[in-house]
Amino acid sequence: MNKISKTAFAVALALGALSLSGCSPKQETTDSSASSQAQITEAAAETSVALTSGIDLENMDKKAAPQHDFYIYVNGTWLDKTTIPADKSNYGSFTKLYDDAQENLKTIILRAAAKPNVEPGSDEQKLGDFYNSYMDEKTINEKGLSPLQPTLAQINKVNSHQEVGMMMAELYKKGVTGPLSWYVSVDAKQSDQYGVYVNQSGLGLPDRDYYFKEDKKSEDNRQAYAKYVADMLSLAGIQDAEAAGQAVLELETKLADKMWTRVQSRDANARYNKMDSQAFAKYMGAFPWTDYANTLGLETDQVIASQNTYLNAFGQMFDSVDVQTWKHYMTIRLLSEYAPQLSSDFADRQFAFYGKTLRGIEQQQPRWKRAVNGANSVLGELLGKLYVAEHFKPEAKERMEKLVQNVIKGFEVGIKELEWMSEETKVAALEKLAKFTPKIGYPDKWTDYSDLEIKEDDLIGNYMRYNEFALNDMLNKLGGPIDRTEWFMTPQTVNAYYSPTRNEIVFPAAILQPPFFNLEAEDAVNYGGIGAVIGHEIGHGFDDQGAKYDGDGNLRNWWTESDKEQFQARGKKLAEQYSKFEPFEDEFVNGELTLGENIGDLGGLTIAYKAYKLSLDGKPSPVLDGFTGEQRVFLGWAQVWRRLYRDDELRNRLVTDPHSPSRYRVNGVIQNMPEFYQAFGVKQGDGHYLPEEERVKIW
Repeated sequence: MNKISKTAFAVALALGALSLSGCSPKQETTDSSASSQAQITEAAAETSVALTSGIDLENMDKKAAPQHDFYIYVNGTWLDKTTIPADKSNYGSFTKLYDDAQENLKTIILRAAAKPNVEPGSDEQKLGDFYNSYMDEKTINEKGLSPLQPTLAQINKVNSHQEVGMMMAELYKKGVTGPLSWYVSVDAKQSDQYGVYVNQSGLGLPDRDYYFKEDKKSEDNRQAYAKYVADMLSLAGIQDAEAAGQAVLELETKLADKMWTRVQSRDANARYNKMDSQAFAKYMGAFPWTDYANTLGLETDQVIASQNTYLNAFGQMFDSVDVQTWKHYMTIRLLSEYAPQLSSDFADRQFAFYGKTLRGIEQQQPRWKRAVNGANSVLGELLGKLYVAEHFKPEAKERMEKLVQNVIKGFEVGIKELEWMSEETKVAALEKLAKFTPKIGYPDKWTDYSDLEIKEDDLIGNYMRYNEFALNDMLNKLGGPIDRTEWFMTPQTVNAYYSPTRNEIVFPAAILQPPFFNLEAEDAVNYGGIGAVIGHEIGHGFDDQGAKYDGDGNLRNWWTESDKEQFQARGKKLAEQYSKFEPFEDEFVNGELTLGENIGDLGGLTIAYKAYKLSLDGKPSPVLDGFTGEQRVFLGWAQVWRRLYRDDELRNRLVTDPHSPSRYRVNGVIQNMPEFYQAFGVKQGDGHYLPEEERVKIW
């Protein structure tokens, strides 16, 4: 389901895999390294716990050599013994925590649903009635397509291109995107105010490249997609659905041809194209932007065109596509958006294509899991408030705050010690670091759902009302002050993020568990797990795109020219390294697409290791389970990323995911770190050995 405000904001963030919180944004940047070390040592002493290693020894393959394939050494037994569940496309540490969170959320929701005589409009009523509306499959099947018939009738009445544009706006109110989408977020060059971003959108296949790759699998996927469109339109009573399916595929191919690639869309400077609304309306050619915006109630003097050349090309071609094809296109967009909540014939047909064909998933998730996912989408913070009360320990937040402070101090020391960066740029980098805002666990202010009506017998209506609720929330931001308390992940999300325009790092509660964060373990494994995750998210503020923003969140160059050239050269070298990784014989990792995440990983683990060493205050690390603390930092990193993929899912990720596959997130980082060579005795001739001149150090 398209959560307009959160999903759109996620598009803008270029999110990292993980994030952090909890530290004052006004830290001094003039501390000496000795002072930083003292603070880290003091914090570490305060957080000491029983000395267990925190390493999952039973998952390791001790027959493998850590110097040749560290990922297999740490995770090999787990990889051999684990089977991907039939309802999943991949399975790993993240997935296990996600499954645990779902079970916990189910218990919370069932308790609310079973509570008698709940007050209308209360949290319990909303949660219980939403869950029941999803679980009542009998009523859903009896209703069939009827919940969407009023909207389908609106589409059917469209008779002109002007009306097509206005209908696209009506669909956007219901969470359905078309060839363009938009959102309200912090203006990247005026971070004290909101701006309206418009970007490319509207493909039924996962990425533009799916429309042009010439291998047999890609051609089969395209024809399977046309068949899917035809089948869905036929279920909706559309005549000559097969021809309509081909027409939709041809239309989307034309759109895809004008779209920016994911690598192009990563460029923060290229994406920022501000113009006044009247100029933008002309720029959009035949597309009736003014009518579209008025239909939405979108009042703005300026627009930021993210992929501007695509938007112009779309506007120029808009009236060359006949109205009937646009109507078929809008119909499939609507049906695809709501298929999971429609009767089983629609839900099953959609899963057959998007689940089985594209991702290799063998079976649909149990309905209760889909219902919990739905509650997360629609009532996320309401559910999160209850989740935190039961499943997030105060001591976890306290220890996490100290870890965040330690890693930030480690990053400070690391910046000061950089041999390739000038003092002028170091000052600017330290100023930005001092302004980072961490958030840990859960928001200080929760979303107010009192204006959202939830009914027990109206699943589709619940989603539609939620989308209008989210749309109004987004529109109400325009002209107002930036809400610094807002979160864009719920506490029960196993993930984290960095926002460049807010310069904040955010760690939801659900990720603060083993193997990421272990309250019972000696610090080394936590530095390798959540510490490196903290460093990863800080690193996003200094990756190839995040480094274009200053400490206030403004897209502004703060680099000297020579330092920028050095930084870009090091990034290029890292991209070339990752582009040599070959998950399949015919397909490689895209080092340019994954560059930001790879910089985050390399910087994150480097700084986490440094923070751990500073915490020892010159004393030797304890040896636990036969491993030194230095070794356990790397072991902690590697065990976080254990993951299995179905082949179709991994191929999909190689095209669409800015993160490298898990094996290379581990092995790609460690081969660049001299500390790993020292910890595990890596020497020339070993699989992970790189000559010093080929290793990359950025942060």
